[in-house]
Amino acid sequence: MAEIQYAAPETVAAAVKALAAGKGRAKVLAGGTDLLVQLRAGRISPDVIVDIKKIPELRKVKKDKGGFRVGAAVSGQELGENADFRADWPGVLEGFELIGSTQVQGRASLGGNLCNGSPAADGVPGLIAAGATVTIAGPKGEREENVEDVVTGPGQTSLKAGEFVVSINLPKRGKRGGDAYLRFIPRTEMDIAVVGAAVSLTLDAKGVCTDARVSLGAVAPRPLLVKAAGKALVGTKVDDAALDALAAAASAACSPIDDKRGTIEFRTKVAGVLARRAALIALERARNNA
Repeated sequence: MAEIQYAAPETVAAAVKALAAGKGRAKVLAGGTDLLVQLRAGRISPDVIVDIKKIPELRKVKKDKGGFRVGAAVSGQELGENADFRADWPGVLEGFELIGSTQVQGRASLGGNLCNGSPAADGVPGLIAAGATVTIAGPKGEREENVEDVVTGPGQTSLKAGEFVVSINLPKRGKRGGDAYLRFIPRTEMDIAVVGAAVSLTLDAKGVCTDARVSLGAVAPRPLLVKAAGKALVGTKVDDAALDALAAAASAACSPIDDKRGTIEFRTKVAGVLARRAALIALERARNNA
């Protein structure tokens, strides 16, 4: 194996410079729970590894315009200990906290889970349903992008050479809002999702849904925002007819693969079932968030 250079910058600007020096053969180290496995397996061979954990702003969770700015290197353990975040976005945490064991939770980051580019990433559908964005830094400065646009295919992202995610930004939750994430796995824990579904919705004072977003994981080459499924709930009291329409839209959006963990037919069916169940949990949380 060729010698790999290691850099641990303490500012965003220094990290961008270090990544640019890698000339397209640099990798970002946040938690390392995916990167180190890939290195040991010989799946990647970067010239430079840029460790971003020493950049202070990337290790913080901050209130921002009523919402939250989560540094890209914040671990699952750290985010789970933030009571305000847990109260506003329990569905986002439900996905993030399913990643690995207790030990992994002490290292794994939302930024890393997103940028690994896995279609089955548990942390991503909840962010998409929440309407989250990311702040990306690069040689041309900073830019914002919707989370649903970051992953472009298995192991692929929209990040350009020299760019990395600085933070994940979640909007203000507001009253009568709720979210939830569910997944199906063959085992009881520490497995990769066969199907994942996240729902975030908002009700008015009369219990009518005014906004809804639905996201699916592991049923397409990248995590999906299923606009038709969210639209099925808007203007309803999230009754059986609306939930049936949501489930049908979720299943219709699927384009999964056949493998030893699940067939196309199974994944397509389960996507609708999980989306419906997640919507009911989000609905209950929204009703309790008055």
